Amino acid sequence: MPKLKAWAIEQPGQAQESKAGFYLVLASLLFEFGRPQALIPGIKLIPFATGFDVLLLLSVVMSGKLDLSRLQTKLWIPLFVVMAIHVPIARNNFWALMTFKDMLLIFGLYLGIVTYVNSLEKMLTLMKVWMGILGFLALMGIAKGGRGIGGWIGDENDFCMVMNMAVPFGYFLLFSATGVVQKMKYLGFLGTFILAAMASLSRGGFMGLAAVGAYCWYRSPKKLNAFIVVVVAVAFMLVLAPETYWDEIASSTSDETLGEHGTGGARLYTWGIGVEMFLSNPIIGIGQSNFPWTFDIYQAGRTFHERSFAGRAAHSAWVTLIAELGLTGIVIIGGMLLQCYKDLKLVRTRFAPAGSRQKHGQTVQAGEDVRMYLARAMEGSFIGFIVSGVFISILWYPSLWIMVAFVVALRNISEAQGGETLSAAVQTQHPWRVPLPRLGERPVSRL
Repeated sequence: MPKLKAWAIEQPGQAQESKAGFYLVLASLLFEFGRPQALIPGIKLIPFATGFDVLLLLSVVMSGKLDLSRLQTKLWIPLFVVMAIHVPIARNNFWALMTFKDMLLIFGLYLGIVTYVNSLEKMLTLMKVWMGILGFLALMGIAKGGRGIGGWIGDENDFCMVMNMAVPFGYFLLFSATGVVQKMKYLGFLGTFILAAMASLSRGGFMGLAAVGAYCWYRSPKKLNAFIVVVVAVAFMLVLAPETYWDEIASSTSDETLGEHGTGGARLYTWGIGVEMFLSNPIIGIGQSNFPWTFDIYQAGRTFHERSFAGRAAHSAWVTLIAELGLTGIVIIGGMLLQCYKDLKLVRTRFAPAGSRQKHGQTVQAGEDVRMYLARAMEGSFIGFIVSGVFISILWYPSLWIMVAFVVALRNISEAQGGETLSAAVQTQHPWRVPLPRLGERPVSRL
C-alpha cells in the first residue's frame, strides 16, 4: 500500500514537470524566432531567450531524463571540446568565447526539444506553434521589405534562409491535411513563406528556394496534386513578385556579377582565402567565429582589385565550417547531418503505407501517417539550409541545430509510439490521418 500511494503521488508531479518543460520549449522558440522582444517596448533589455534556454538546460539535467543515446546528441560533446580548445588559442578569444556560450544556450533548447517533445500529441502541438511563429515572421518580413524582425534574422539573406526552411512544412502539411479549411490554411502558409522569400530579393536565397521546390516535387506523395500546387505557386510568384525581384535574380548570372570585378568574383576570392585557412589548420581550424578576425593574416597583403577584405565574413556556412573547425568540424557536423538523413529515411520508410499503389501517375496512399509528412518536411528544410548556406555565413545560427533537434524528437516518438500505425488498414483514421489511439489511450490533438 505505501508503494501504491507513493506512485499515485509521484505521477501528477512527473506529468506537471513534463508539461512545464514543454512550455519552456515553446516559449524559447517564440523568443528565438518570433522575437517579440524586438517589437514590444520595454522588454528588449530582458534576455528572455537566454533565460529560457538556461532553464531548459538545468531542467533536463536535474530531471534525470538526460539521454545521450542518439548519435546527434553524442556529437555535441566533441563539438564543445574543440570549441573550448579554441577559446584560449584563437586570435579573437572574445568571439570564440561568445560563440561557445551561444552554442551552449542552443544546446539547452536542443535538449529541451528532444526530452520534452516526447509524444505525437506534443509534436503536433509543437508544429502548430512552429508554423504560427514562422507565419508571423513571414508577414513581418514582407511588411519590412524582406528583412527579418531583428537579431540574427535581421539581414535579408538570413531571413530568406529561414523562409526557405519553412516552405517544406507548408507544402507537406498541405498534403497531410484533410478538409478544405485545413488545406487552405497550409496553402496560405506556403504562399506567405514564398512571398516573404521573394521580398528579400536574395539571389542566394532564390537558389535555396529553387532547391527546396525541386525536393518538394521529388518527394510529393501525390504527383498530380503536386503538379497543381506547383502551378499555383509559380503563378503566385509571377503575379505578385515585383519586377525588381526578377531583375535581381537575373543579375546573379550576369557578367557583372560573375565577372572578375563582380560580387561573384569577390566571393570566390574570399572562399579561396578560407581554403588557405583550412589547409594551414586542417585538424581543428582557426576557431569559431574567427574567420573575419584572421582574414588579414592569410590575405598577407594581397588585395582584391585594390580592396582589402580584412574583417570580411566567409559568406558561406561551409567555407566557415572548414576554415573555423577543420576536419574535426567536418566529421562532427557531417555526422549529425548524415544521421539525420538516416533517421528521416527510417521514419519515411516505416510509416509509408504498405497499400500504396500507382494510378494514372498519381500515388494513392492508404492509411497515411503524419510522421511520414513531417519527415519529408524536415528533410526539405535541411535542403533549404544546405543550399542557402553555400552563399551566406549561417553556421552558428539556431536554424540548423533546432532542425536537428526536431529530427531526433521525431525519431524518438516514432520508435516509442510506432505500434499505433502497424495496423493502419483496420484502424479508424483521425481527421489528420493519424490513427486514433486504442481504447484507454489519450487522444491525439489535431494540428
